[in-house]
Amino acid sequence: MRDRPSCAAASAVVWGESLTAYNFGEQHPMHPSRLDLTAHLAAELGLFDRPGVRRIEPRVATDAELSTVHDADYIDAVHRVSVDPGLPDEERGLGTTDDPAFAGMHEAGARIVGASLQAADAIVDGTVARAVNFSGGMHHASRSRASGFCIYNDAAAAVTRLLAGGASRVLYIDVDAHHGDGTESIFWDDPRVMTISLHETGLALFPGTGFANETGGPGAQGCAVNVALPPTTGDGAWLRAFHAVVPQLARAFSPEVIVSQHGCDSHFQDPLTDLRTSVDAQRQIALDVRDLATDLCEGRWLATGGGGYSTTAVVPRVWAHLVGIVTGDPVPVAAPTPRRWQDYVLTRYGKEAPLWMTDDVDLWWRSWEVGYDPNDETDRAVMATRKEVFPLHGLDPWFD
Repeated sequence: MRDRPSCAAASAVVWGESLTAYNFGEQHPMHPSRLDLTAHLAAELGLFDRPGVRRIEPRVATDAELSTVHDADYIDAVHRVSVDPGLPDEERGLGTTDDPAFAGMHEAGARIVGASLQAADAIVDGTVARAVNFSGGMHHASRSRASGFCIYNDAAAAVTRLLAGGASRVLYIDVDAHHGDGTESIFWDDPRVMTISLHETGLALFPGTGFANETGGPGAQGCAVNVALPPTTGDGAWLRAFHAVVPQLARAFSPEVIVSQHGCDSHFQDPLTDLRTSVDAQRQIALDVRDLATDLCEGRWLATGGGGYSTTAVVPRVWAHLVGIVTGDPVPVAAPTPRRWQDYVLTRYGKEAPLWMTDDVDLWWRSWEVGYDPNDETDRAVMATRKEVFPLHGLDPWFD
């Protein structure tokens, strides 16, 4: 990989309205309005026009690029269903309730992959240090199957591109409420990639996986890391869990670049999960990932979106904060949302927009160093992960 660009603030945003073609229908939770509203909010906040920000128009990934993380037979199946949605392939997850077939499905999914590949390429060639594709983060798609609203896995394709571009180790951090099972499975046997997923326990939520003892294949033990959080985990416990696991393993792994997935469906207003985090906490996690990239990777960081189904109240604010952090100075947590954006939400979607970029919460959290409480469900989840993974990296599960 080339050296970081001379302008430390140099960053890229990959965005175009063509990304809203990823559309499973008006009643589906993965509605393209979440992307449209995020882009409009980011634009009204002036984030796309900041000095040093490179705006990139997305392109459709080629079949050869998709084949770096997906089987050829699966790509062919997506092509067929894309041309004729009336002939679904449910064995491969195409045409199911979660992933309804629609005309142009292949191009829409491959464009999201292309966007993440363009972000990765900008980091590889040294044009930018940081890049964001908030339409991406399709972490449930595996090598041979669609799953959980995800057709192609753009995050995995970006990681593969970074490895091909010279990175010897890539750290993937996933804070979506759902386990990042597809990305984990693609790199299960690859010691060059560490996947860390913090999510609601599979005992309560799709996809039913992601437990502490899932730690990677024989040649990559300890490179899959899972923190299975109890339902109703709120800001303080969520931040405690993140800081009790992620920084320690990141430093032990010593990555050259970080790829992160910022699904915001852990929010307390999300209709599909049981976690209870806030916009403010999710903004803080993005800041923490940025700081890890600064400390460990000379700033190299590729951020994606992911889940998030409170399309007006939550997703645009969380991802606009993410874009702000990637492109320079964070948007102040207590900033008002722009009036023009509020008017757009009402006119275009008939909904009242939030007036502030914050949920107005107290983000106090208790650090792991204060002590472990065996009666606390979150602490037990964290300790289960530390016991499974920390010794594999020379770390003490009790003290590091």
